[in-house]
Amino acid sequence: MTTAPVTASAIPAPPSKSLQAWLLDLLIWGGVAAVLIYSFDAVDLGNLSRLVSNSANFQNITEGLLRPDFSDWRLFVEKMWETIQIALWGTFLAVFLGIPMGLAAARNIAPIWVVQPVRWLMNLLRSIPDLVIGLLFVVVVGLGPLAGVLAITLNTAGVLAKLFSEAVESIDKGPVEGVRATGASKLHEIVWGVIPQVAPLWTSFALYRFESNSRSATVLGLIGAGGIGQVLFDQMNAFNYSAVSAIVIVVVVAVTLIDLLSQAMRKRLL
Repeated sequence: MTTAPVTASAIPAPPSKSLQAWLLDLLIWGGVAAVLIYSFDAVDLGNLSRLVSNSANFQNITEGLLRPDFSDWRLFVEKMWETIQIALWGTFLAVFLGIPMGLAAARNIAPIWVVQPVRWLMNLLRSIPDLVIGLLFVVVVGLGPLAGVLAITLNTAGVLAKLFSEAVESIDKGPVEGVRATGASKLHEIVWGVIPQVAPLWTSFALYRFESNSRSATVLGLIGAGGIGQVLFDQMNAFNYSAVSAIVIVVVVAVTLIDLLSQAMRKRLL
């Protein structure tokens, strides 16, 4: 069996853009370039030379970071474990807030008068940085891990609710209509037609947020919300860069192990 040679005329020509499309591209990318140029001084990029002029300070920091001091390794591990527990509980509580919010924000199963207010609430929770929420809870409940748990809970609930609602909106309508055909109630449609379709994806989203929260909980320690962040902040203020290096290594190892465990769990779910 022989095949006919492919001639140049048989190769489809690339689609050509209209003048209007070219002008729109020029406007968009030209605008991006203009903003970058305009903001050059605003972000202080003109002082990049300080990296060289202050090389002595950079050298002192580097020497300390290259000589990690694990003399207080028990404290570092204990505080890292506390950080992981903060992230775990924050994510766990956020899932229970995110599930009803995600269902209420899905346009294909909830009325618009419910969807819109819930989406506004989701946007509010996601737009406020967890550091700001953490500071508010530190004032309310005092210093300690509880403030970190509550801050992660609210911020993560807004993120998960959005992801959960988008997963619900992309489901196959067949199973839902099949449950509805039996005369089941709206609640039964959700339990038997919606949840089985989105449960693996929801679990994957929750595991991913737990990974992210393990890093966020470290930062929350800087404001007194528990965990290893407070120890890191204290060592930075004391210019003890060898201890800082050891803490960073502990954090990197812990987060890497969490990432590997989460990836293995997601592979079994999807």
